[in-house]
Amino acid sequence: MTSAHLDDLVKTPGAAAVLAALEGEAGAWLVGGAVRDLLLGRTPRELDLVIEGDALAAARRAAARLGGEVREHERFGTATVRGGGTAFDLAGTRRETYTWPGALPDVALGATLEEDLARRDFTVNTLALRLLDGTLTGRPGAREDLDAGALRVLHDGSFRDDPTRLLRLARYAARLGFAVEPRTAELAGAAVAGGALATVSGERLGAELRLLAREPQPAALAALKRFGLGAALLPGFAVDPERVERALAICPPDARVDVVALAAATGAVPPERWRELAFPAAEAAALRAAGALGPLTTDRPSEVDAVLRRLPLEAAVLAAVDSEAARDWLARGRHLRTAITGDDLLAAGRSGPAVGRGLAAARAALLDGTAPDREAQLAAALAA
Repeated sequence: MTSAHLDDLVKTPGAAAVLAALEGEAGAWLVGGAVRDLLLGRTPRELDLVIEGDALAAARRAAARLGGEVREHERFGTATVRGGGTAFDLAGTRRETYTWPGALPDVALGATLEEDLARRDFTVNTLALRLLDGTLTGRPGAREDLDAGALRVLHDGSFRDDPTRLLRLARYAARLGFAVEPRTAELAGAAVAGGALATVSGERLGAELRLLAREPQPAALAALKRFGLGAALLPGFAVDPERVERALAICPPDARVDVVALAAATGAVPPERWRELAFPAAEAAALRAAGALGPLTTDRPSEVDAVLRRLPLEAAVLAAVDSEAARDWLARGRHLRTAITGDDLLAAGRSGPAVGRGLAAARAALLDGTAPDREAQLAAALAA
Protein backbone atom coordinates (compact mmCIF):
# COMPACT_ATOMS: atom_id res chain seq x y z
CA MET A 1 0.00 0.00 0.00
CA THR A 2 2.06 2.93 -1.31
CA SER A 3 -0.56 5.49 -2.27
CA ALA A 4 -0.80 8.53 -0.02
CA HIS A 5 -4.57 8.41 -0.50
CA LEU A 6 -4.70 4.88 0.84
CA ASP A 7 -2.51 5.92 3.74
CA ASP A 8 -5.08 8.60 4.56
CA LEU A 9 -7.91 6.11 4.14
CA VAL A 10 -6.42 3.75 6.72
CA LYS A 11 -6.87 6.50 9.34
CA THR A 12 -10.65 6.40 8.81
CA PRO A 13 -12.44 4.31 11.46
CA GLY A 14 -13.15 0.83 10.13
CA ALA A 15 -11.20 1.30 6.91
CA ALA A 16 -8.26 -0.96 7.81
CA ALA A 17 -10.57 -3.96 8.17
CA VAL A 18 -12.23 -3.16 4.84
CA LEU A 19 -8.88 -2.95 3.09
CA ALA A 20 -7.82 -6.26 4.61
CA ALA A 21 -11.05 -7.92 3.54
CA LEU A 22 -10.72 -6.65 -0.05
CA GLU A 23 -7.00 -7.25 -0.41
CA GLY A 24 -6.13 -8.27 -3.95
CA GLU A 25 -9.55 -7.37 -5.38
CA ALA A 26 -8.66 -5.48 -8.56
CA GLY A 27 -12.26 -4.40 -9.11
CA ALA A 28 -12.83 -2.87 -5.67
CA TRP A 29 -13.22 0.92 -5.62
CA LEU A 30 -14.03 3.50 -2.99
CA VAL A 31 -16.32 6.04 -4.64
CA GLY A 32 -18.28 9.22 -4.12
CA GLY A 33 -18.27 11.39 -1.04
CA ALA A 34 -15.66 9.32 0.80
CA VAL A 35 -13.06 10.02 -1.89
CA ARG A 36 -14.09 13.66 -2.05
CA ASP A 37 -13.65 14.01 1.70
CA LEU A 38 -10.27 12.27 1.70
CA LEU A 39 -8.99 14.70 -0.92
CA LEU A 40 -10.32 17.61 1.14
CA GLY A 41 -8.49 16.34 4.22
CA ARG A 42 -11.74 15.38 5.95
CA THR A 43 -12.70 12.12 7.62
CA PRO A 44 -15.28 10.32 5.45
CA ARG A 45 -18.68 9.84 7.06
CA GLU A 46 -19.12 6.46 5.42
CA LEU A 47 -17.34 4.21 2.95
CA ASP A 48 -19.20 3.75 -0.36
CA LEU A 49 -17.68 0.68 -2.02
CA VAL A 50 -18.36 -0.70 -5.49
CA ILE A 51 -17.08 -3.74 -7.32
CA GLU A 52 -16.45 -3.58 -11.04
CA GLY A 53 -17.36 -7.17 -11.76
CA ASP A 54 -19.18 -9.74 -9.62
CA ALA A 55 -19.90 -8.00 -6.30
CA LEU A 56 -21.45 -11.08 -4.71
CA ALA A 57 -18.40 -13.23 -5.44
CA ALA A 58 -16.12 -10.48 -4.10
CA ALA A 59 -18.24 -10.29 -0.95
CA ARG A 60 -17.88 -14.05 -0.38
CA ARG A 61 -14.11 -13.80 -0.71
CA ALA A 62 -14.04 -10.82 1.66
CA ALA A 63 -16.10 -12.66 4.26
CA ALA A 64 -13.75 -15.66 4.02
CA ARG A 65 -10.72 -13.44 4.62
CA LEU A 66 -12.38 -12.02 7.73
CA GLY A 67 -13.66 -15.35 8.94
CA GLY A 68 -17.12 -13.82 8.84
CA GLU A 69 -20.34 -14.09 6.88
CA VAL A 70 -22.03 -12.46 3.95
CA ARG A 71 -25.66 -11.54 3.38
CA GLU A 72 -26.41 -11.36 -0.32
CA HIS A 73 -29.06 -9.27 -2.04
CA GLU A 74 -28.84 -10.88 -5.45
CA ARG A 75 -31.69 -8.89 -6.98
CA PHE A 76 -29.87 -5.63 -6.32
CA GLY A 77 -26.32 -6.87 -6.86
CA THR A 78 -25.32 -5.90 -3.33
CA ALA A 79 -24.06 -7.71 -0.27
CA THR A 80 -23.28 -7.00 3.37
CA VAL A 81 -20.07 -8.44 4.76
CA ARG A 82 -19.67 -8.99 8.50
CA GLY A 83 -16.64 -10.25 10.34
CA GLY A 84 -13.58 -9.21 12.30
CA GLY A 85 -15.60 -6.70 14.27
CA THR A 86 -16.66 -4.76 11.19
CA ALA A 87 -19.46 -4.64 8.63
CA PHE A 88 -19.63 -3.01 5.23
CA ASP A 89 -21.69 -3.10 2.04
CA LEU A 90 -20.51 -3.92 -1.46
CA ALA A 91 -22.43 -2.97 -4.59
CA GLY A 92 -21.87 -3.94 -8.18
CA THR A 93 -21.29 -1.10 -10.63
CA ARG A 94 -24.52 -0.18 -12.37
CA ARG A 95 -26.25 2.00 -14.92
CA GLU A 96 -29.43 3.95 -14.17
CA THR A 97 -32.17 5.26 -16.43
CA TYR A 98 -35.32 7.21 -15.59
CA THR A 99 -38.61 6.24 -17.19
CA TRP A 100 -40.15 9.62 -16.37
CA PRO A 101 -39.11 12.74 -14.43
CA GLY A 102 -38.91 12.13 -10.69
CA ALA A 103 -39.27 8.35 -11.00
CA LEU A 104 -37.04 6.00 -9.10
CA PRO A 105 -34.32 4.83 -11.49
CA ASP A 106 -34.31 1.58 -13.42
CA VAL A 107 -31.06 -0.16 -12.54
CA ALA A 108 -28.96 -2.41 -14.77
CA LEU A 109 -25.98 -4.28 -13.32
CA GLY A 110 -22.78 -5.14 -15.13
CA ALA A 111 -21.75 -1.57 -15.89
CA THR A 112 -18.25 -0.23 -16.11
CA LEU A 113 -16.89 2.01 -13.38
CA GLU A 114 -17.16 4.96 -15.77
CA GLU A 115 -20.85 4.22 -16.34
CA ASP A 116 -21.41 3.89 -12.59
CA LEU A 117 -19.82 7.28 -11.91
CA ALA A 118 -21.90 8.86 -14.69
CA ARG A 119 -25.15 8.15 -12.79
CA ARG A 120 -24.16 10.28 -9.78
CA ASP A 121 -25.26 13.77 -8.84
CA PHE A 122 -22.34 16.25 -8.87
CA THR A 123 -18.88 16.04 -10.39
CA VAL A 124 -17.16 16.25 -7.00
CA ASN A 125 -18.95 13.02 -6.06
CA THR A 126 -17.71 11.13 -9.14
CA LEU A 127 -14.20 10.44 -7.88
CA ALA A 128 -13.05 6.86 -7.32
CA LEU A 129 -10.05 5.33 -5.56
CA ARG A 130 -8.97 1.79 -6.41
CA LEU A 131 -8.20 -0.10 -3.21
CA LEU A 132 -5.66 -2.37 -4.87
CA ASP A 133 -3.12 0.31 -5.69
CA GLY A 134 -4.52 3.76 -4.89
CA THR A 135 -5.30 4.68 -8.50
CA LEU A 136 -7.48 7.81 -8.54
CA THR A 137 -9.95 8.45 -11.33
CA GLY A 138 -13.17 10.35 -11.92
CA ARG A 139 -15.45 11.99 -14.42
CA PRO A 140 -13.99 14.81 -16.54
CA GLY A 141 -13.64 17.98 -14.49
CA ALA A 142 -14.23 16.27 -11.14
CA ARG A 143 -10.84 17.06 -9.64
CA GLU A 144 -10.86 20.58 -11.07
CA ASP A 145 -14.28 21.29 -9.54
CA LEU A 146 -13.12 19.90 -6.21
CA ASP A 147 -10.07 22.15 -6.22
CA ALA A 148 -12.23 25.13 -7.19
CA GLY A 149 -14.93 24.37 -4.62
CA ALA A 150 -17.66 24.16 -7.27
CA LEU A 151 -20.87 22.12 -7.39
CA ARG A 152 -21.71 21.08 -10.95
CA VAL A 153 -24.28 18.59 -12.25
CA LEU A 154 -23.16 16.01 -14.79
CA HIS A 155 -25.77 16.84 -17.43
CA ASP A 156 -28.61 19.26 -18.10
CA GLY A 157 -31.34 16.73 -17.26
CA SER A 158 -29.98 15.89 -13.81
CA PHE A 159 -32.56 17.79 -11.74
CA ARG A 160 -35.37 16.69 -14.04
CA ASP A 161 -34.41 13.02 -13.63
CA ASP A 162 -34.09 13.24 -9.84
CA PRO A 163 -35.37 16.46 -8.25
CA THR A 164 -34.14 15.35 -4.82
CA ARG A 165 -30.74 16.44 -6.13
CA LEU A 166 -31.97 20.00 -5.61
CA LEU A 167 -32.01 19.41 -1.85
CA ARG A 168 -28.66 17.66 -2.03
CA LEU A 169 -27.30 20.73 -3.78
CA ALA A 170 -28.25 22.80 -0.73
CA ARG A 171 -26.84 20.15 1.63
CA TYR A 172 -23.45 20.01 -0.04
CA ALA A 173 -23.24 23.78 -0.41
CA ALA A 174 -23.67 24.09 3.35
CA ARG A 175 -21.50 21.15 4.38
CA LEU A 176 -18.59 21.83 2.05
CA GLY A 177 -18.86 25.60 1.70
CA PHE A 178 -18.82 25.15 -2.08
CA ALA A 179 -20.36 27.52 -4.64
CA VAL A 180 -22.93 26.45 -7.22
CA GLU A 181 -21.43 26.98 -10.65
CA PRO A 182 -23.51 29.22 -12.97
CA ARG A 183 -24.95 26.61 -15.33
CA THR A 184 -26.00 24.37 -12.43
CA ALA A 185 -27.60 27.38 -10.73
CA GLU A 186 -29.51 28.13 -13.92
CA LEU A 187 -30.72 24.54 -14.19
CA ALA A 188 -31.73 24.45 -10.53
CA GLY A 189 -33.79 27.61 -10.83
CA ALA A 190 -35.51 26.32 -13.96
CA ALA A 191 -36.27 22.97 -12.33
CA VAL A 192 -37.87 24.59 -9.28
CA ALA A 193 -39.86 27.05 -11.41
CA GLY A 194 -41.00 24.18 -13.62
CA GLY A 195 -42.48 22.26 -10.69
CA ALA A 196 -39.89 19.50 -10.52
CA LEU A 197 -40.57 18.80 -6.84
CA ALA A 198 -44.16 17.84 -7.64
CA THR A 199 -42.90 14.78 -9.51
CA VAL A 200 -41.36 13.27 -6.35
CA SER A 201 -43.15 11.59 -3.45
CA GLY A 202 -43.48 13.48 -0.20
CA GLU A 203 -41.69 10.66 1.59
CA ARG A 204 -38.55 11.09 -0.53
CA LEU A 205 -38.61 14.86 -0.19
CA GLY A 206 -39.10 14.59 3.57
CA ALA A 207 -36.16 12.22 3.91
CA GLU A 208 -33.90 14.67 2.08
CA LEU A 209 -35.19 17.59 4.15
CA ARG A 210 -34.41 15.78 7.40
CA LEU A 211 -30.87 15.16 6.17
CA LEU A 212 -30.52 18.81 5.25
CA ALA A 213 -31.62 19.86 8.74
CA ARG A 214 -28.62 17.97 10.16
CA GLU A 215 -26.13 19.93 8.08
CA PRO A 216 -24.34 23.07 9.37
CA GLN A 217 -26.92 25.70 10.25
CA PRO A 218 -28.07 28.29 9.36
CA ALA A 219 -26.05 27.75 6.17
CA ALA A 220 -28.14 24.77 5.01
CA LEU A 221 -31.46 26.55 5.50
CA ALA A 222 -30.09 29.63 3.75
CA ALA A 223 -29.02 27.41 0.85
CA LEU A 224 -32.51 25.88 0.78
CA LYS A 225 -33.93 29.36 0.27
CA ARG A 226 -31.99 29.80 -2.96
CA PHE A 227 -33.77 29.26 -6.29
CA GLY A 228 -37.12 29.39 -4.43
CA LEU A 229 -36.51 25.81 -3.35
CA GLY A 230 -37.56 26.31 0.28
CA ALA A 231 -40.81 28.04 -0.66
CA ALA A 232 -41.65 25.36 -3.24
CA LEU A 233 -41.05 22.59 -0.73
CA LEU A 234 -42.52 24.30 2.35
CA PRO A 235 -45.20 26.95 1.75
CA GLY A 236 -44.54 29.70 4.28
CA PHE A 237 -40.82 28.92 4.55
CA ALA A 238 -38.83 31.96 5.64
CA VAL A 239 -35.34 31.74 7.06
CA ASP A 240 -33.79 34.45 9.22
CA PRO A 241 -30.21 33.26 9.84
CA GLU A 242 -29.88 35.37 12.98
CA ARG A 243 -33.02 33.84 14.47
CA VAL A 244 -31.78 30.33 13.70
CA GLU A 245 -28.46 31.14 15.35
CA ARG A 246 -30.21 32.49 18.45
CA ALA A 247 -32.31 29.34 18.71
CA LEU A 248 -29.30 27.08 18.36
CA ALA A 249 -27.33 29.11 20.91
CA ILE A 250 -29.88 28.32 23.63
CA CYS A 251 -30.70 24.77 22.49
CA PRO A 252 -30.13 22.41 25.44
CA PRO A 253 -28.37 19.05 25.01
CA ASP A 254 -31.61 17.10 25.35
CA ALA A 255 -33.32 18.91 22.46
CA ARG A 256 -33.00 17.94 18.78
CA VAL A 257 -30.78 20.57 17.19
CA ASP A 258 -31.95 19.70 13.67
CA VAL A 259 -35.62 20.05 14.61
CA VAL A 260 -34.99 23.36 16.38
CA ALA A 261 -33.20 24.75 13.33
CA LEU A 262 -35.97 23.65 10.98
CA ALA A 263 -38.67 24.97 13.30
CA ALA A 264 -37.02 28.38 13.34
CA ALA A 265 -37.64 28.74 9.60
CA THR A 266 -41.01 27.01 9.19
CA GLY A 267 -43.38 28.65 11.64
CA ALA A 268 -45.83 29.58 8.89
CA VAL A 269 -45.79 26.19 7.15
CA PRO A 270 -49.24 24.52 7.14
CA PRO A 271 -49.24 21.80 9.82
CA GLU A 272 -50.49 19.13 7.43
CA ARG A 273 -47.35 19.56 5.33
CA TRP A 274 -45.32 17.55 7.83
CA ARG A 275 -47.66 14.60 7.36
CA GLU A 276 -47.37 14.92 3.57
CA LEU A 277 -43.58 14.79 3.94
CA ALA A 278 -43.86 11.64 6.11
CA PHE A 279 -42.01 13.18 9.05
CA PRO A 280 -41.81 10.90 12.11
CA ALA A 281 -44.56 11.62 14.63
CA ALA A 282 -42.37 13.20 17.32
CA GLU A 283 -40.61 15.53 14.87
CA ALA A 284 -43.88 16.52 13.21
CA ALA A 285 -45.47 17.24 16.60
CA ALA A 286 -42.59 19.51 17.59
CA LEU A 287 -42.74 21.40 14.30
CA ARG A 288 -46.51 21.82 14.48
CA ALA A 289 -46.28 23.06 18.06
CA ALA A 290 -43.55 25.53 17.13
CA GLY A 291 -45.67 26.79 14.25
CA ALA A 292 -48.66 27.32 16.54
CA LEU A 293 -46.70 29.36 19.10
CA GLY A 294 -47.96 32.77 20.05
CA PRO A 295 -46.03 35.32 22.11
CA LEU A 296 -45.81 34.63 25.83
CA THR A 297 -47.96 37.18 27.64
CA THR A 298 -46.48 36.60 31.09
CA ASP A 299 -43.09 36.46 32.72
CA ARG A 300 -44.29 34.85 35.95
CA PRO A 301 -42.27 31.63 36.27
CA SER A 302 -45.18 29.39 37.25
CA GLU A 303 -47.33 30.63 34.37
CA VAL A 304 -44.46 30.25 31.90
CA ASP A 305 -43.99 26.71 33.21
CA ALA A 306 -47.66 25.92 32.75
CA VAL A 307 -47.40 26.87 29.07
CA LEU A 308 -44.02 25.47 28.12
CA ARG A 309 -44.02 22.14 29.92
CA ARG A 310 -46.94 21.02 27.74
CA LEU A 311 -44.91 21.62 24.57
CA PRO A 312 -42.31 19.44 22.88
CA LEU A 313 -38.95 20.71 24.07
CA GLU A 314 -37.94 21.93 20.60
CA ALA A 315 -41.02 24.17 20.45
CA ALA A 316 -40.18 25.54 23.90
CA VAL A 317 -36.74 26.47 22.60
CA LEU A 318 -38.40 28.57 19.90
CA ALA A 319 -40.52 30.31 22.53
CA ALA A 320 -37.36 31.07 24.49
CA VAL A 321 -35.81 32.90 21.54
CA ASP A 322 -38.19 35.81 22.15
CA SER A 323 -38.72 35.61 25.92
CA GLU A 324 -36.22 36.02 28.74
CA ALA A 325 -38.63 34.29 31.13
CA ALA A 326 -38.82 31.31 28.77
CA ARG A 327 -35.04 31.21 28.54
CA ASP A 328 -34.85 31.06 32.33
CA TRP A 329 -37.36 28.22 32.32
CA LEU A 330 -35.35 26.41 29.67
CA ALA A 331 -32.08 26.71 31.56
CA ARG A 332 -33.32 26.41 35.15
CA GLY A 333 -37.04 26.26 35.83
CA ARG A 334 -37.87 23.06 34.00
CA HIS A 335 -35.31 21.18 36.07
CA LEU A 336 -36.70 22.21 39.46
CA ARG A 337 -38.38 19.45 41.46
CA THR A 338 -40.48 19.81 44.58
CA ALA A 339 -39.28 18.29 47.83
CA ILE A 340 -42.69 16.68 48.38
CA THR A 341 -44.43 13.86 46.54
CA GLY A 342 -47.91 12.50 46.27
CA ASP A 343 -47.17 10.19 49.20
CA ASP A 344 -46.78 13.25 51.44
CA LEU A 345 -50.23 14.50 50.46
CA LEU A 346 -51.79 11.08 50.90
CA ALA A 347 -50.28 10.92 54.37
CA ALA A 348 -51.79 14.34 55.08
CA GLY A 349 -55.26 13.06 54.19
CA ARG A 350 -55.58 14.25 50.60
CA SER A 351 -56.79 11.88 47.88
CA GLY A 352 -57.91 11.79 44.27
CA PRO A 353 -57.72 15.01 42.23
CA ALA A 354 -56.71 16.95 45.34
CA VAL A 355 -53.29 15.27 45.19
CA GLY A 356 -52.67 16.55 41.65
CA ARG A 357 -53.87 20.04 42.52
CA GLY A 358 -51.66 20.11 45.57
CA LEU A 359 -48.54 19.05 43.71
CA ALA A 360 -49.20 21.62 40.99
CA ALA A 361 -49.61 24.34 43.63
CA ALA A 362 -46.37 23.29 45.33
CA ARG A 363 -44.50 23.40 42.04
CA ALA A 364 -45.92 26.82 41.18
CA ALA A 365 -44.88 28.16 44.56
CA LEU A 366 -41.39 26.72 44.14
CA LEU A 367 -40.99 28.31 40.72
CA ASP A 368 -42.28 31.68 41.91
CA GLY A 369 -39.88 31.64 44.85
CA THR A 370 -42.50 31.58 47.61
CA ALA A 371 -41.87 27.97 48.72
CA PRO A 372 -38.14 27.23 48.62
CA ASP A 373 -38.20 24.34 51.11
CA ARG A 374 -40.21 21.22 51.89
CA GLU A 375 -42.24 22.79 54.70
CA ALA A 376 -43.37 25.71 52.56
CA GLN A 377 -44.18 23.47 49.61
CA LEU A 378 -46.32 21.19 51.75
CA ALA A 379 -48.17 24.20 53.11
CA ALA A 380 -48.83 25.48 49.58
CA ALA A 381 -50.06 22.06 48.52
CA LEU A 382 -52.44 21.66 51.44
CA ALA A 383 -53.83 25.15 50.86
CA ALA A 384 -54.72 24.40 47.25
